[in-house]
Amino acid sequence: MKRRLLLGFGLVITGIYLFPLYWMYVSALKSSRDLFTYPPRFLPHHLVWNVGRVFVQHEMATYLTNSLLIAAGVTIICVVLGTGCARVLARYRNRRVDVALFAVLMMQVLPSSLMVTPLFVGFSEVGLLQSPRLAVILAQVAKVMPFYIVLTRASLGQIPQELEHAAMVDGASRIGAFFRIVLPLARNGILVTGILVFLQSFGEYVYARSMISEDDLQTATVGLSAFLGPNTSDWNGMMTYSAIYVTPILLLFVLLQRRIVSGLTAGALK
Repeated sequence: MKRRLLLGFGLVITGIYLFPLYWMYVSALKSSRDLFTYPPRFLPHHLVWNVGRVFVQHEMATYLTNSLLIAAGVTIICVVLGTGCARVLARYRNRRVDVALFAVLMMQVLPSSLMVTPLFVGFSEVGLLQSPRLAVILAQVAKVMPFYIVLTRASLGQIPQELEHAAMVDGASRIGAFFRIVLPLARNGILVTGILVFLQSFGEYVYARSMISEDDLQTATVGLSAFLGPNTSDWNGMMTYSAIYVTPILLLFVLLQRRIVSGLTAGALK
């Protein structure tokens, strides 16, 4: 009985959590009249298919490409630089390392809305705003790097140091042992954390809205604001746009959910 109650409670919580996604997909298939019907209908009365119109008229291919380029750039920089930092924080224990870890965690606390103004001024002074996509990538790296370091540190921390020492005894250098022994063993955690960083960067809005002025370089999240006007709003188009944008992310998450869960829990148990 206890297990059934817990299962029922879990299903209710899951239903509440997933209801906005369900309502988004249903609203994308409704007509404008059905959207404002009271009481609201949980199933569309007349199916409306606007995927092709929304995708072409609102140039979603360009917006999605820009989001993909920014997310890929952020992920590559985080993996290349953050893995080494996470390895140091996982292997060495002293006061300086503890201070560095505390500073990394404090960076994670700062929201994008607080950091966008000083970053905008600093990038403007050094001329980075002439390459707005690069500016957004660097700003997003500063935001997600602490997240990547903390999760990757847990994956690297569960690898026994004796394996690395044994490789060095056999003649490998410290760097060689890191690339030949440590990285292959931690690849699952690094892959999963990189995916989470990619997904978070793919939905970036604040920095792209503030630092990119050209419409051809804007991200998909910024393109969603085109449906809102001072006098009217295209709610059906907005929901269709959101469904097109969210569906690939959901499919990727469903396909990799086991790896994501195992990567998030890596290092929790010894």
